[in-house]
Amino acid sequence: MELRQLQYFVKVARKQHVTQAAEELHVVQSAVSRQIRLLEEELGVTLFVQKGRNVQLTSVGRLFLTRVEGVLTELDKAVDEIHEFLDPDAGEIRIGFPHSIVLTLLPSVIAAFRKDYPSAKFILKQGTYNSLLRDVAKGEIDLAFVSPFPETNEHVTGEYLMTDELYAIVPPGHKLAHCKEIRLAELKDETFVMFTESYSLRTIVMDACLKAGFTPQIEFEADETDAIRGLVAAGMGVSLLPELALIDSNTLQPVKMKVVEPEVSRTIGLIRRRGEKLPLIAEVFVRFLMTYFKDRTIKREL
Repeated sequence: MELRQLQYFVKVARKQHVTQAAEELHVVQSAVSRQIRLLEEELGVTLFVQKGRNVQLTSVGRLFLTRVEGVLTELDKAVDEIHEFLDPDAGEIRIGFPHSIVLTLLPSVIAAFRKDYPSAKFILKQGTYNSLLRDVAKGEIDLAFVSPFPETNEHVTGEYLMTDELYAIVPPGHKLAHCKEIRLAELKDETFVMFTESYSLRTIVMDACLKAGFTPQIEFEADETDAIRGLVAAGMGVSLLPELALIDSNTLQPVKMKVVEPEVSRTIGLIRRRGEKLPLIAEVFVRFLMTYFKDRTIKREL
């Protein structure tokens, strides 16, 4: 059994198409078909069945795929560890993040880290709360910023980084736009611009409104903080957004106000796969982040 056969097998299983797999592998289709056939002959089983123009894994093929993917993942880790040994500061960090963090926090953190470790490479992946938890648990990314920080989870562990306060935002010219702070109940008769249901910020805002004694009337839903800010600024409703998402980036801006009753905030943490050893450069990055956010918290308190 050759490594090449296993790599071809996994590629065909993922694409469910021999020709497309061959194109991505940069080899001819006949070479892929031949290696798959040799692998089946050696194992004494059928791994794929034809389904129209596609191929589909058999039940034993699905079982074999799970094991092979684990083997190839471990092999990749072994190669990475050798590279780390040769140059510990030039590794690769695969990190996920929600959209509301990418605007200011993530670029600042990476820029600060690269001053000390200019050879470190980052692979960035944006996602929702649940998709980031899933990607870390499956080992598709090493680390992820998430909000809220999960206190307990059987698949991931991590560190709390900071608390980010949520502010009420209203259109310029709104009757409350002159206020420095408000009670959330003052927005009970307003229409809201809200994140879609896949975002954890929606749950935080909904819970805060219920705590204030009302269920928000949702007029618009969006997937990005920029879209919510823009809709509010254009007079389409009101909303609540984290402080990190309210850094000015264009001329059309809503008015933000502190919410004093109830206080509304979210926790931000960094998660990694439970029981998994991180690449050396990723461990260095975690230690850097803990110091970075500790200093940031002290400065904000002062």
